[in-house]
Amino acid sequence: MKIGVLGAGMMTEALAAGWVSAGHDVLIGGRTPGRAAQLAERIGARAGTLREAAEFGDAVLIAVRLAGLEETLRAAGAPEGTLAGRTVIDCGNAVDVSDFSQVTYEGGSSMAEQVARLSPGAHVIKAFNQAHAAVWRMRPPVVDDRPLAVPFAGDPDGKATARTLITDLGAEPLDAGDITQARHLEAMAIIVIRLLFSGYDPLSVFAFSSPGRTGEAITSR
Repeated sequence: MKIGVLGAGMMTEALAAGWVSAGHDVLIGGRTPGRAAQLAERIGARAGTLREAAEFGDAVLIAVRLAGLEETLRAAGAPEGTLAGRTVIDCGNAVDVSDFSQVTYEGGSSMAEQVARLSPGAHVIKAFNQAHAAVWRMRPPVVDDRPLAVPFAGDPDGKATARTLITDLGAEPLDAGDITQARHLEAMAIIVIRLLFSGYDPLSVFAFSSPGRTGEAITSR
């Protein structure tokens, strides 16, 4: 599969490296081209502009901070339709870390729903936002011999691709519903983020066990 990535930070490095290892063709675009090129070389991907990454992928990962979301999507041409027909995975979180409150958009909607508004025709999926990048660097992401379950929510037309991208990392997909459920996935992540800011180990905070095995959440021990 061809995967374009918008962003060149820790989450991109962790997730994209796993997809490269699984045999996918990855092109990384970043607001700082030199940083994107260095990252791409490090993990065996290719680098390009944000627009090139948007137009390249059958699937596109958006891995940028909240403050840069709209600027990134506009630079990638999303409002003009560059992401139309593509599965777009949003792994970000809309949280104000000054007080750990949830940032919402029109009608109390989520970051993922804002991505959908700015990306007409895209099949937007919320996924991978529940854990720190350190978790996604695990090959595979396994806790106590159990694969992590990855909750995801969004457009039904993007779910098959999302399942593939999750399973190709060695995790198990957990369908949490339609795009409105991204609001709850983002709210859940605020608890994780607050614990991480408090110094908890990112490999032990809210690592979800595989469904169909125990069904329980593994918390810090």
